[in-house]
Amino acid sequence: MADLQELEAQIAELRAEVATLKANAPEDKLSMVVMSGDMDKLLASFIIATGAAAMYDKVVMFFTFWSISSLKDPKKTVSKDAVSRMFEMMLPKGAAGTKLSKLNMGGMGKAMIQSVMKKHNVMSLETLIKTAADSGVEIYVCQMSMDLMGYKMGEMIDYPGMKSAGVAKFLAEAGTSKASLFI
Repeated sequence: MADLQELEAQIAELRAEVATLKANAPEDKLSMVVMSGDMDKLLASFIIATGAAAMYDKVVMFFTFWSISSLKDPKKTVSKDAVSRMFEMMLPKGAAGTKLSKLNMGGMGKAMIQSVMKKHNVMSLETLIKTAADSGVEIYVCQMSMDLMGYKMGEMIDYPGMKSAGVAKFLAEAGTSKASLFI
């Protein structure tokens, strides 16, 4: 009788442990911080995100600092103070204005890589962004970085469900993800 009670107690303990493991198991998602505004790193970010969208239930990209300019719609304008206008003059005007991190050579390197990409049927950054949207990839834009650099959500590209958020949002997403990346 004591052996049966001991066995039942062990089973109950194992069930509790399994329930805890299930409750704390990572979700089927990828969370990614995108900090770089360089074309090649943005391409890699969106290639990974669109590929992951085919594998994971959810893909979340958190854009911060220099990457935010790639999400700016050059056709949209908002009222800005002097410092924000200076940042805008120095930073790329959307995805098309990004430069390579290495060998940009005054734009010649970018033109070369775009030519090679076209030859090998690699999607442009703009097309990858659209593909990410079509694939359900979620984008959050760091509110603190937007405040520091003078960006407003009203000047960002039209992207389904894009929202501003703080670092706590990214940490909450990353904390429950199977994988997290920093690019």
